[in-house]
Amino acid sequence: MTTFLVFALTLLLAWPLGLYIARFMRGERTPLDFLNPLERLFYRLLGVRFSADGTPQGMNWKGYARALLFSNLLVGLAAFLIYSLQAGLPLNPDHVPNMPWYLALNTAASFITNTNWQNYSGQSQLSYLSQMVGITALQIMTPAAGMAAMFALLRGLMGGQDGQPGNLGNYFVDITRLTTRLLVPISFVLALLLTWQGVPSTFGGAKTAQLVQSQTVTVDNKAQTVTTQTIPVGPVAALVAIKQIGTNGGGWYGPNSAVPLENPTALSNLIECVSIILIPVALVFSLGRLLGRPRFGVMIVGVMSVLAGVLTFSTILAERAPNAALSGLAMVGPNMEGKEVRFGADATALWASLTTSTSNGSVNGMHDSFTPLGGLVPQVNMFLNDIYGGAGVGFINMFLFVVLTVFIAGLMVGRTPELFGRKIEVREMKIASLVILLQPLLILGLTAVSLAIPALTANSNPGFHGLSEVLYAFNSMYANNGSAFAGLGTGASVWYNVAGACELILARFLPIIGPLAIAGLLSVKRVAPETSGTLRVDTPIFAGTLLTVMLLLQLLNFAPALVLGGVSEQLVSVQSLTTGAAK
Repeated sequence: MTTFLVFALTLLLAWPLGLYIARFMRGERTPLDFLNPLERLFYRLLGVRFSADGTPQGMNWKGYARALLFSNLLVGLAAFLIYSLQAGLPLNPDHVPNMPWYLALNTAASFITNTNWQNYSGQSQLSYLSQMVGITALQIMTPAAGMAAMFALLRGLMGGQDGQPGNLGNYFVDITRLTTRLLVPISFVLALLLTWQGVPSTFGGAKTAQLVQSQTVTVDNKAQTVTTQTIPVGPVAALVAIKQIGTNGGGWYGPNSAVPLENPTALSNLIECVSIILIPVALVFSLGRLLGRPRFGVMIVGVMSVLAGVLTFSTILAERAPNAALSGLAMVGPNMEGKEVRFGADATALWASLTTSTSNGSVNGMHDSFTPLGGLVPQVNMFLNDIYGGAGVGFINMFLFVVLTVFIAGLMVGRTPELFGRKIEVREMKIASLVILLQPLLILGLTAVSLAIPALTANSNPGFHGLSEVLYAFNSMYANNGSAFAGLGTGASVWYNVAGACELILARFLPIIGPLAIAGLLSVKRVAPETSGTLRVDTPIFAGTLLTVMLLLQLLNFAPALVLGGVSEQLVSVQSLTTGAAK
């Protein structure tokens, strides 16, 4: 029931939100026009130039890409310095020490790429200043950057902004509007709802609670009696709000929304589940309105939702099966290892599928404890990387497969491939192919290096599951997701931090710049009139072809790795269950 409710509420809210996004991105009047003076102030601070008629000057695809890269570089450098120097900076009531350079590098790369891969525990390794400026502020900027790139791409498909070929809009104007009119207002409302449900929202230091019953623990071979517990708090609600609505992920606490302080009630769990996919779905509705092709937007939503529905229910079914590792040790029933009892197997599996269908990556249970098939489905979600996807970049990734499908379909019918009347030629296909091939090159290449050199692997689970842990890590970083099989010792590893930082940056910006280049090239081409032989990209037939191309390509890329990992582990688990039952 919860699963249907989440999808129904999302679609109900996403449709009007998508229309609203399309309106303010086209410069039409909206209820938040009173923010115009504030936005003009930001434009001046960011150096936006205006034409004689008062409209912001646009950029071609190269200028747009430079602005995106340069702004992210500056923000990433500032975040790196904050993490590295936080011990001596303000808002550090718990006296949190500085981060090591390699961990600060990985964290900065993670948060400027909308990944939020966390090789640290936020409650103990980040000061309040780092959490607010180095984490929460980036969680606003990075989804805005992804959405801005998507709208620049759409303008290219329309022939340029205001009918000017090559003009993809102004990057700084786009991120300002998306921040002031979308991310901040929704995050504010969501933070209030979460605070109402009990999520902390304070600048006070950690709280100390008296234990109901004292505990004896052993530290350095010495028994110690513990009578109190230190509970880290802070402005948690604000971070949780933007981490979910901006498809950021991560969390104030290491276990994310499995911690009651981040996700205290069933209602907060429902609110957070809806917020994970709300903006990605709304953006697809908005693109149909912006392009003047609502059927194309519905087709994209349909393809994404079919994949999301099938894979979500597959995850739920997998987690309803008993855990083979606990055969004979526990009652027969759903796999409850690594799950919050208050949520149960179904709600945890639903969250896992939603968080990996987008680039969110936050968790309310431990993916490393899923059944082999239950853990395999999130891997498939991230390999596809366009089932809703990140804010803006979900459609950008889907766009690459749309281009590839149009090219293949055009060859099949003997016509020059066209998208919205603009010919797709050699240059566009080279760019799309190189970006698509980047994914298996980075994921499989870095996984192979990590497994081939035992000193780098840092793996406490040898065998099939150990391979899945390493594969999942690099898969998650490429997909800008941030979730993990937590049995991998990445936090103190220089290799995983540095290699991960390189992958995070390449996997974020090259798949954005490539489609921007394609959009820039298409925007200056003449539009061919539609005829009876024109390939329609808003039909069920094209949707089926698009699905087939996506699934076949990604299966060919990653099926061998999945067989060596999750599939083999599942076969061994079934064998152990069968053997146990026979005895």
